[in-house]
Amino acid sequence: MLDCTLFMAYAMTCTYMLDAIDSFLENASGFLWGYILLFGLLGTHLYLTLILRFPQLYFFRALKYYFGRGQKDKEGQISNFSSLMVSLAANVGTGNIVGVAVAVATGGPGAVFWCMLTGILGMSTRYAESLLAIRYRVQDAKGNILGGPMYALERGLKCKWLGVIFAAFTAVAAFGIGNITQANAVSGVLTESALHVPGWVTGLVLAGLVGAVLIGGLKGISRVCDACVPTMAIVYMVGCVILLCTNAEYVWPAICRIFESAFSNQAAAGGFIGSTIMIAMQTGVRRGLFSNEAGMGSSPIISAPARTDNPVQQALVASTGPFWDTVVICTLTGVTLTTTVMAVPEVTSASGELLTYHSFATVGGLGSAMLTISLAAFVVSTVLGWSYFGEKALQYLGGLRLILPYRVLWVAMVFVGCVIPKSSIVWNFADFANGLMAIPNLICMIGLSGVLISQTRYYLWQNRLDEVDTTPIPREDEPVE
Repeated sequence: MLDCTLFMAYAMTCTYMLDAIDSFLENASGFLWGYILLFGLLGTHLYLTLILRFPQLYFFRALKYYFGRGQKDKEGQISNFSSLMVSLAANVGTGNIVGVAVAVATGGPGAVFWCMLTGILGMSTRYAESLLAIRYRVQDAKGNILGGPMYALERGLKCKWLGVIFAAFTAVAAFGIGNITQANAVSGVLTESALHVPGWVTGLVLAGLVGAVLIGGLKGISRVCDACVPTMAIVYMVGCVILLCTNAEYVWPAICRIFESAFSNQAAAGGFIGSTIMIAMQTGVRRGLFSNEAGMGSSPIISAPARTDNPVQQALVASTGPFWDTVVICTLTGVTLTTTVMAVPEVTSASGELLTYHSFATVGGLGSAMLTISLAAFVVSTVLGWSYFGEKALQYLGGLRLILPYRVLWVAMVFVGCVIPKSSIVWNFADFANGLMAIPNLICMIGLSGVLISQTRYYLWQNRLDEVDTTPIPREDEPVE
């Protein structure tokens, strides 16, 4: 009897602690994502778009560098294409499936518009942060090439303390954005599926797969992502198209609803929860950033080791990432979910993070299977991509000796993410971490806007995209000039 009482007291204490942590993270996330950070991100996206003369216009020129560049004689470790694939692997994940569902559930259909707009404007920001990553990259003692906002802050802006803050935020945020959130989402879907896979089973399998790939380091990660990313994206988009064809008569009304809801304080109707313009904007921008990570500073970390002729060339390749991730996949998800909610009365936005699963389930076992396979592949690739981001951030803070312990902890947290019972904690932590990472990175890009303009003018505006930059890559222990 005493043991039972102690167990119940322990369970109640744990529940109270989880609720307290969840409440704190929700409030902290709400504060960060209030007007300041919301308009700070959109403002930076727009500012960079204007001063860099719309890098989005060079989209098709960037495509030709996907496969035609990245020769082995260039300084670097991976090709332009591999760099983009690892970046997309980290970006294309639960944010595109579960994240968009959360956006539609809490912000209404209008959130899809703001999410898409974030992707379009975010192309300029991704261009800028990737350019700086190449411009200020360094080599470690083993010859590995390192880069990202922490090095740009230290060597370009001469603010190492801010670089340390960014690296610390990234190392911690990686567990929320690219690990626990991803594992928790796929575990939830597999539990809800017809297979009814227990969370601990998903955790063991997922942790085993991730651990096996991490043994190969960056090259192992890039090989898996090169093969996995295009395939998983196509499978998922085919599933969305099947759903749209099934409910074809509702597609255009759904698109109209998305644009109308983005600029109106709508009343709840047709299976949707009511929303205001501010909530739709806030939710859409937040989920758009969570998906494509433009402005966070994580993806430029993988741009640094790319073999490229000059910084602008790789920056253009990297800038296409938010287009594929958010403008294509997230928008397709949003239109599909809105169409399904309007066409099928049993499916409502009250489904929350399971809205995508319930939508795909309306076309039977095929839809559920396609979603399950896609989400599992998305999660594995995202966890792998983010493991590299977090690892390099930690290396900046403490050197190579921290990498092995970090990988062990990373694999362990994949399992934890699959079995943790309170998913709202995971999402609130991820949102909070997103905001913390974005602040120093935005300061970096605005502070180095002169460098961005001068590099863009020389290589892009003056048509020198194929010119080779012969500036040697410095060692990380060399003093900053």
